[in-house]
Amino acid sequence: MQIVKAVILGIVQGITEFLPVSSSGHLVLAKHLLQLQEQGIEFEVFLHFGTLLAVLTVFRKDIMNLIAGFFSLFTPQFYHDGMQSRFRSDAYFRLLVFIVLASVPAGVVGLLFEDQIEAFFSQPRLTSINLIITAVILTLTLLARKNSRELSLKNTFIMGIAQAVAILPGISRSGSTISAGLYQGVKSEEAARFSFLLAVPAILGATLLHALKMIEAGFSGEQFMALAIGMAAAYLAGLLAIESMLALVRRGKLFYFAPYCLILGILGLLLIH
Repeated sequence: MQIVKAVILGIVQGITEFLPVSSSGHLVLAKHLLQLQEQGIEFEVFLHFGTLLAVLTVFRKDIMNLIAGFFSLFTPQFYHDGMQSRFRSDAYFRLLVFIVLASVPAGVVGLLFEDQIEAFFSQPRLTSINLIITAVILTLTLLARKNSRELSLKNTFIMGIAQAVAILPGISRSGSTISAGLYQGVKSEEAARFSFLLAVPAILGATLLHALKMIEAGFSGEQFMALAIGMAAAYLAGLLAIESMLALVRRGKLFYFAPYCLILGILGLLLIH
């Protein structure tokens, strides 16, 4: 893969990962237009890892507190307080439980249907249809109830189901998970924050899985260089995109991206043979 094309795909990934327009869908269509025919989804996974690094950078305080919440499980104080008491009193421990629970649907789907999911990444027409579905999901946020609820076991698990569905290219992960939260009345900023943090275990797990496969199969120095440069481009573009997305969600403008997804999906169906 040429370095220039790796940079282009990295920038596309970094920007679209945090906007509700499906980064995976854009990568599938961009690869088709750039005539990149390599098999597998390893490149997409490592570009997602670049955006994961952007999330870790922007939300580093939350991540550190979540890590502290995890290690608190092994302290005498935790066993003295009890699980329920810590869940009620510690906001970050509660958030950690929500993330673990909401990560289960995507983990199960990814493990059970890995081969089928990988095949979808070579079907640009299906991706175009899914972009149209994303447009519908975003439009329906106009009907969402007033955003006043806190995160709970129920609404975060439903957001996790939305993330599992968004494994399909063309279905926006951030758009689906944030929309699922808004449909349930979750505060818009909380829904966006949880959506970004929820991506961490999913992307990290997928990256580790495919990294092991690539190490076993072996890869050339040129492939490694393309992966590294693409990841760097995705990371830098992701840093710029996160704050923009948070600002849009705060203003309740998620549906603004529905026409874009609709037009892109229709163009994909018309132009891709």
